[in-house]
Amino acid sequence: MGLIQNCPFFLELLAINRSVFDVSKGKSHYGVGGGYNHFAGRDASRAFVSGNFTGDGLTDSLRDLSSAEVKSIVDWRDFYFRTYTYVGKLVGRYYDSEGNPTKYLKGVEAKAVRGAQLMEKQKNEEAKLPSCNSRWSQQEGSEVWCDDGYPRLVQRPTEIALTGKMSKRCACFKEEDLDQPGLEVYKGCDFSAKTCRL
Repeated sequence: MGLIQNCPFFLELLAINRSVFDVSKGKSHYGVGGGYNHFAGRDASRAFVSGNFTGDGLTDSLRDLSSAEVKSIVDWRDFYFRTYTYVGKLVGRYYDSEGNPTKYLKGVEAKAVRGAQLMEKQKNEEAKLPSCNSRWSQQEGSEVWCDDGYPRLVQRPTEIALTGKMSKRCACFKEEDLDQPGLEVYKGCDFSAKTCRL
């Protein structure tokens, strides 16, 4: 495996966290006209979670991403290691000219570990309260319901929210628990409804 200097490289190659992979076996996806062609020929690590496939979004900078988002990018890198041929390291933000990991890469790896811990904590916390059932159709819109209990929006603790920001989820509560602080009835839904159309 070699070092690839910071210069344009073949469109059959893709880098994520400056690890370079030969994606030629997926040319229908990564080639011209393919759904993932914006990833080919560059390190666009940030776009794997941001969904911004243009201009500044196609960058290897992970600055300001949450630990869960960084973990997701590291998971994508691991997917490429399992699926495609690893061909080397791209010198730059993540690897120095000797191929050694930079402080930035070490920071990314540490943040990804923290993301994994937070995801596990969130999973454990949310297992304590059953999630609502949900469905969506173009004709009828969204609907949430509980087989046993009443649907309520509940705030996730900020430290375990996957985005690192305030977020809510739908959980099912028994009637005797409905007076807890912080529970929110869906707008337009009756207090005692077990099904809410959104």
